[in-house]
Amino acid sequence: MALQRGETTKFRPRGTSMIPLIHSGQLVTVEPLGARVLAVGDIVLCKVDGRQYLHLVRAIGSDGRYQIANNRGGINGWCPRDRVYGVVVKVED
Repeated sequence: MALQRGETTKFRPRGTSMIPLIHSGQLVTVEPLGARVLAVGDIVLCKVDGRQYLHLVRAIGSDGRYQIANNRGGINGWCPRDRVYGVVVKVED
């Protein structure tokens, strides 16, 4: 994966779970996580329970894990930092 090699990537995710923040087919730019400090509300590319998501950080646990959720109230679960691959820095049409 380009992000794991330290490369910024762009792609067009499909689905409606992140509307109105990201609409299906919009071009998103994702930068590698690196040493960045994540905050609640960041949109990240991550893996939770074997599934990859481009979803929100909804909470940060005292153990350093991140709760991942869509923008419609659905919670995907918790993931450690090493399962967060990048953060969305730009959304375009």
